[in-house]
Amino acid sequence: MSKRTKLSVFGAIGVALLLIGVTAAMKGRNKATEVRIEKVERRDLVASVTASGQVQPHTKVDLSADITGRVVRLAVKDGDMVTKGQFLLEIDPTQYQANVERATAAVASARSQSAQAKPSLLQAQRSYERLAALKKANPTLVSDEQLEQLRTNVEVAQAQLEAANHAVDQASASMRDARSSLNKTTLVAPMSGRITRLNVEAGETAIMGTLNKDAATLLTISDMSLLETKVKVDETDVSRIKLGDSTVIQLDAFPDTTFIGRVSEISNSSVKAGNSGGIASSSDQAIDYEVTITLVNAPPTTRPDFSATAKIITDTRKSVLSIPIIALTVREDSANKADTLATLGHKKAAKEVGKRDVEGVFAVANDSKVIFRPVRVGIAGEKYFEVLSGLKEGDRIVGGTYQAIRELKDGARVKETKQGPGKSNAVKS
Repeated sequence: MSKRTKLSVFGAIGVALLLIGVTAAMKGRNKATEVRIEKVERRDLVASVTASGQVQPHTKVDLSADITGRVVRLAVKDGDMVTKGQFLLEIDPTQYQANVERATAAVASARSQSAQAKPSLLQAQRSYERLAALKKANPTLVSDEQLEQLRTNVEVAQAQLEAANHAVDQASASMRDARSSLNKTTLVAPMSGRITRLNVEAGETAIMGTLNKDAATLLTISDMSLLETKVKVDETDVSRIKLGDSTVIQLDAFPDTTFIGRVSEISNSSVKAGNSGGIASSSDQAIDYEVTITLVNAPPTTRPDFSATAKIITDTRKSVLSIPIIALTVREDSANKADTLATLGHKKAAKEVGKRDVEGVFAVANDSKVIFRPVRVGIAGEKYFEVLSGLKEGDRIVGGTYQAIRELKDGARVKETKQGPGKSNAVKS
């Protein structure tokens, strides 16, 4: 075979391969993408914020000792109901009783000294008065020096009596302090409620609460008639929550029952939770706000620290146009590209800086081709967005899958995914 013949053969093969590739590309371009198609319909939507926390009583008291000593009597058990003023426990009073007796004796001693100082003052005053009267009658018999000495004795006796009286006051104050410490050996309930935590047993040593509050807490009394849960809500959601918003609460201890609650408090300051690797900077901190929810119908068997998940209802809509959340996507708005930088020669920078994303959906035309249509949405339910503008009732849109919506382009052909028996495109909100 000649060289020219070989070239002709190779050329023919190349042209054939090119035609095959073009034909395959055309077929691929015309191939319809399988999608789920849904109609824009009216639905009832409920917008909510979900957060988790723990159940706590609205009112509780942590009791700790104001003195240090060994617990000699314990009259309650964990879970007992107590009333205000009821005896709870006693700390060994021996040392504090001795202090009271010592202080009582000191008071008696001070009063005795005060009693001795009074006659001395009276005697000094009488001696001075007699000598002063004698000098007045006969000045030559009494010298001024003698009279001055007696006046000094009166002043000294007066000062000694005042000192004795102050000693009585000091001893009395020490006695009151000793009696106060003795009274603190007995703990009574400051409120009615249930013992929800008992950290001490008879024979153990109670330490003062000022040293270490957590370690010093002996027991906790809780009023279980009013329960609440404190949940942490992200900063992006807390602005949608208002006082009084209704809440549906799920307690892990009662998986088959839901409970009703109301938002009773929203913190003004944030609760920042940094990462576990040390002190976090402001850029890597999660900023949450604490929201307090009061339980309305909690069962009597509810206990503190039960895990709770709260669904806070922030808004509702009745019979509004809606689209599946998955149907909403974003595309670049080419009409709003900035070209200022391009005039300066920064074409690549202009393309990146000028990008503007537009939210919308892919509407399905009668010829099975899709058109990207900008949409403005309102509240978000669990599975649907409220449509404010851009669509009308009955419009057919691409409702899934996520992968298909992400790759769709204007003018692409689509076909509806075949549903199995009993399946439907519609999803309840």
